[in-house]
Amino acid sequence: MFCPRSLSGTKQLPVLGFSVLLVIVSALPSFAADRVRVAFSAVSPTQGVLWVADVGGLLTKNGISAEIVYTRAAIETLVAGEVDFGQMTGSLMSSARLQGADPVMIAGVQDILEDRLMARPNIKSMEDLRGKRIGVFRFGSASHLRLIYVLPRYGLSNRDVTLLQVGDTPERLIALAGGSIDAALISPPDHLEAQRAGMKILLNLRDLNIAYQGSGLVTTQRVLLRKRDVARRFLKSYVEAIHLVKTNPEISKKAFAKYRQTKDEKRIDDAYQALRETVRPKPYPSIEGFKTIIEDASERIPAAKTANPKDFMDVSLLEELDKSGFIDALYR
Repeated sequence: MFCPRSLSGTKQLPVLGFSVLLVIVSALPSFAADRVRVAFSAVSPTQGVLWVADVGGLLTKNGISAEIVYTRAAIETLVAGEVDFGQMTGSLMSSARLQGADPVMIAGVQDILEDRLMARPNIKSMEDLRGKRIGVFRFGSASHLRLIYVLPRYGLSNRDVTLLQVGDTPERLIALAGGSIDAALISPPDHLEAQRAGMKILLNLRDLNIAYQGSGLVTTQRVLLRKRDVARRFLKSYVEAIHLVKTNPEISKKAFAKYRQTKDEKRIDDAYQALRETVRPKPYPSIEGFKTIIEDASERIPAAKTANPKDFMDVSLLEELDKSGFIDALYR
């Protein structure tokens, strides 16, 4: 099992083997295929639909040659036109939309908060977080925005804690085990790694039953206007990948092994099952999930006060596939 190098003076925690550096994986090109660039923003299981579309050969089958890029700047590269599609959370793309950019979600994977707030053993309650250090991916990321949304429910704000930009899941797990942070939001099933290292679940966000648009497939209105047929075929591949997630564990687990860079069968299966239980055959983005995000942003971004959640998504292509009977036929 691969163990990322820890910061000086911290204890190493065995975690899922995936790189924290930029990773580029290109799908095999096919004759006359349309070339696209796609970014994904994290290595959590809810990002797995894109991975299955790649490893399952669905993009190639639908005439798309995709360069798939893992980057911490998924929304920035999408807005800049450096990539055509991005797989990211609703909170990440909403901030850009509220500030005048044109990203829209065309398919949603996760529509409820499911993270676990993991803490060191000496943290007994949410109140104990006051004055403590909480690790996030980066400021503006899902782990940051979700945290500042949840804290006020327990009489806390971001001013009552010290937020540290630590990095993606592997880095947060290492920092938590090593004591350089006191708590961090971790998505399932990766929170089990923290538990095995002696950390505790301080809060299971799923118990709060909060509608919140998590990971999804995002593009821009520019792409939908100029490359609509490409977007249609990409979304078709995405929907077919969801079908594989639901029905073909072998291909799905192969994709997880490749993109999470691990051969540990238990960790692969845990991650695969997490996605399988979350994603829906018809991946419509959640209006209520975006409503939560926008209401939370209204205190920081004035444009959020009058924003319409429907403007943050474009389901026209998904509706085409749905009304044609294509999605239902996959499951017959």
